[in-house]
Amino acid sequence: MLKINRENLKSSHQLIWFIIDFLMLGLLIINLAFIIWDSIYNFVAVQSLLKEHAPALQSLYHPIHERFIFYDLIFVSIFLGEFFLRWGYAVKAKVYDRWYFYPFIHWYDLVGCIPVGSLRFLRILRVISIIYRLHQYKIIDITNTRIYRFISFYYEAFMEELSDRIVLKVLSGVQQEVKRGSPLFEKIQEDILYPRRDMLSDWISQRVAEAAQQGYVPNRGALRSYLEDRVDHALKQNLELSRLKYLPVVGPTIQETLEEAVGDIVANVIHQILEDLASASNHAFIEDIVHVFLPSPDDARANQAQNEALINLIIEIIEAIKGQVKVKHWRAELP
Repeated sequence: MLKINRENLKSSHQLIWFIIDFLMLGLLIINLAFIIWDSIYNFVAVQSLLKEHAPALQSLYHPIHERFIFYDLIFVSIFLGEFFLRWGYAVKAKVYDRWYFYPFIHWYDLVGCIPVGSLRFLRILRVISIIYRLHQYKIIDITNTRIYRFISFYYEAFMEELSDRIVLKVLSGVQQEVKRGSPLFEKIQEDILYPRRDMLSDWISQRVAEAAQQGYVPNRGALRSYLEDRVDHALKQNLELSRLKYLPVVGPTIQETLEEAVGDIVANVIHQILEDLASASNHAFIEDIVHVFLPSPDDARANQAQNEALINLIIEIIEAIKGQVKVKHWRAELP
């Protein structure tokens, strides 16, 4: 059901506008019902049926039908009056940048007021705009209504189908470009990435140092203890080392000394690596890695086999993405 939030209605500074909205909403519903009924009554068969089974109703309504335009113009005059009132308020409150923007933005209000044929049914757009405005200001809540859930579900399904087709079309086009040997990827590498290789090295170096400082330095002691425990456990599982304890007198001592030495060496090596990564000295290491991934244009052109392998890899990745895009998630949500 449609819920009305009385608290938001009372606390609003634009209470008068919300009252006008509710009045216009009621008049629009009455007017649309009047238009639909008159359109049905316009059929001769319906008039004959009413004359036969409900002559009193037919004789009462027929004069109204004859003057339908007059009665519809009464509604139109009210709608136009409300339209110009809101236009004046928008100009005074400077809602839009120019005073003449309002009728262009709310064009459906004006076109719906034309008392000609199917244009009258554009007043439905005015009903929708009023309901949306009241919902936006949290005066009413339409999210729990069946019609909203129905429209929302099929709107999401339509948008998913539409977006999937667009994405598949774009990805297929990218695949064709890659297969034809499009220079796009070479341009990206040579004109965009390669000239910024030093900047990328500096940025990655800084990020790695920050990550190491924030992740390793505060947990240095816990990491060292963990590494020593792991190394100690691995050494105890080593058969060759376990045989040392069978040496007379000095066997157990040698085994224990080796375990402590190896554990200390491994912990110190990893500690030093992480310390280097957390400092500015990691720049040369990161720069070498970036140079491997972003070789110079001459080096990249020389290795044609790797380029072809990279193109095939890109095509397979795009194909996998297309397969995932084809999955219809909205079907799983069907009631």
